[in-house]
Amino acid sequence: MIPILSNKHYDQPSVFVPANLLREARRQKAVPLGSVPEICVLDPDGDLSRYLRDSGALRNPHWACYHTELYDLDAEGATVGVVGCAVGASFAVLVAEQLFASGCRLLVSVTSAGQIVAAGQPPYFVLIERALRDEGTSYHYLPPAPYARIQADLLSIIKGGLPDSIPMVQGGVWTTDAPFRETGESIAFSRSENLIAVEMEAAALYAFAQAQGKPVVCFAHVTNEMGLIENDFEKGDSGGNKVFVELIAAVARAWMATT
Repeated sequence: MIPILSNKHYDQPSVFVPANLLREARRQKAVPLGSVPEICVLDPDGDLSRYLRDSGALRNPHWACYHTELYDLDAEGATVGVVGCAVGASFAVLVAEQLFASGCRLLVSVTSAGQIVAAGQPPYFVLIERALRDEGTSYHYLPPAPYARIQADLLSIIKGGLPDSIPMVQGGVWTTDAPFRETGESIAFSRSENLIAVEMEAAALYAFAQAQGKPVVCFAHVTNEMGLIENDFEKGDSGGNKVFVELIAAVARAWMATT
């Protein structure tokens, strides 16, 4: 018996729910009742959230999370909430659950990733259609299977709204909990599966999305070749924030055109 694959009871509700955690956080932190923006973004690297903080952006007063702060971003007229530094599968889903319980209706994740199969010259983005489930969180939401996938209708909506000005490919990634255990053999397997990049959140977020019926879209920002070359991990102009905001605005436009 392997604990992470056993005794999960996928059809049963959880006793511990995000609404109750948020209730107590509001009480302890004196956070007023209210909703977060309908579109929210996970920024695991934290570059955009730190930029918003340092430039005087409004910290959303209704976000009661114990672990993070949410900043409001004006993305071409749409107010989008940005949460920084939720790195890794379990942290990303912990925050995702609370965001949807707080009024979010679409969650976007944009995470740095290491290139496995060259699909361009970094930096560029991958619209993630499938993610290899080499982490733990997804197995608490869905039965074992190799991949977690984006909802097909959401993929169509987002893909149709992305401008040519953003360097973008569509494909699969490898989601891992252990970035410093990316062995040559694991990388070779990922190449055999035609996975473009490796990152740490998408498989869990897509499993959560499928299990809970929530719209989540994940992008990998391929910024590096896992430190195997010098001058790696570069995101481009303005630390990548300019194109990051352009991407968020495009996703927001595509989503709002359908709702």
